[in-house]
Amino acid sequence: MSLILTFLGKGGVGKTTTAIAVARAFAAQNKQVLYVGQQAGDSLSIRLGVDLNSDPQSVAPNFSAVHLKSTVLLERYWDKMKGLETQYLRSPFFKEVYGQELGILPGMDAALGLSFLRERDAEGKYDVIIYDGVGDLETLRMLGMPEILGWYLRRFKQVLTGSAIGQAISPFVEPILRSILQVSSTDDISQQAGEMSSVLTRGQKAVNDPSHVAAYLVTTGDPYAIATAKYLWGSAQQVGLTVGGIFAREAIPEEEFAPLAIFSIPDQVSELIIPDRLDARLAPKPIEINTATKQVKLFLPSFNKKQVKLIQLGPEVTIEAGDQRRNIFLPSELAGKQATGAKFQDSYLIISFG
Repeated sequence: MSLILTFLGKGGVGKTTTAIAVARAFAAQNKQVLYVGQQAGDSLSIRLGVDLNSDPQSVAPNFSAVHLKSTVLLERYWDKMKGLETQYLRSPFFKEVYGQELGILPGMDAALGLSFLRERDAEGKYDVIIYDGVGDLETLRMLGMPEILGWYLRRFKQVLTGSAIGQAISPFVEPILRSILQVSSTDDISQQAGEMSSVLTRGQKAVNDPSHVAAYLVTTGDPYAIATAKYLWGSAQQVGLTVGGIFAREAIPEEEFAPLAIFSIPDQVSELIIPDRLDARLAPKPIEINTATKQVKLFLPSFNKKQVKLIQLGPEVTIEAGDQRRNIFLPSELAGKQATGAKFQDSYLIISFG
C-alpha cells in the first residue's frame, strides 16, 4: 500500500515546488516515489528536466514521474474494457467502437486520474505517490469521487433496473464507467452495479484512511493565501480527506490552523527534510460516528453554522458546506433514526440522533 499525498493552496504559493521537494526528500530516504502530474502544458517536464509522458519515467534514484494525458488513458482503459466485454459476452456490444475515437467529457480527467492512481497503488511498487492535479477543487472532487459515485449507484440502481429510460441509456453510460473503473462487463445490471459498488467502496475507504491518503496545505503569510488554504482545509474534510498539516513559506501564527502542525519551508527548498511529525493520523479525523452516544461528529474548520446545511433523507444525511456536499450513509444502529439536534463546537458539527 502506497502513501498517496496531494498539496493544496492558493495559486502562486509554490505547491508544485513544495510537492517536488517533498518527493525528493522521500526519495533521499530510499523510498520509491512516483510523482503524478495532470496539469496542462509541459511545465512539469521543464521543472524536472525529463521529457514526461503517460508512463513513469526515471527522474533520479528512487524518484519517477509521469505526466497524465486523458486521451491516452481513456484509449487504454477503453481497450481493456472491450477485452473484458469479449471475455464475458458472447456478442460484444462495443467491439466496433475504438478508444481513439472517444472525446473527453467533463469530469473524465478526474475519473481517469483516480483510476491511474488506483492502479499504481495496487501494484505495490511505490512507497509514496504524490499527485499534482489540474486544480485544487478538481483534485478534491476526484478524491471524493468514490463516495459520490457510490451514492449515485445506490440512488439510481432502481432507475437503471426498472425503467425504460434507464434501460435505454445504460448501454451507453455503463461501458464508459466500467472502462474507467476497470471492472468486468456482464449482462446482469445488478451484478454490474454490485461490482462497481465494491470498487467504489474500497476507494472511499482508502481516501478516508489518513495512513493511506492525505493532503497538506501550502501557504505564505499573505491573508488571501491563508484564507484560501482555510477554505480548502474545510473542503477537504467534506470529501473525507484528512489534511495532515501546513507547509508555510513564511511565518504564520499557529492559531490560524490549530490544531494542525506547521512545517517551515527553507529558503533553499531543495534542502527540505521530511519532518518527524509528518503523519496525517495525528490530525483531526473528518468524521467520527459513535453509535453508543448516537452522535456523528464532522470536523469542519473554516466554516460556521450559517454556511452549513443539513438534510436527512432515509438512512443518509447530507451535509452541504462551501462548494461541497457529503452524503453520510448511517450505520444500521442509526439508520431510521431522526436527527434531533445539531450544534457547532470547536470546529465540529455534532449531530445527535433520537
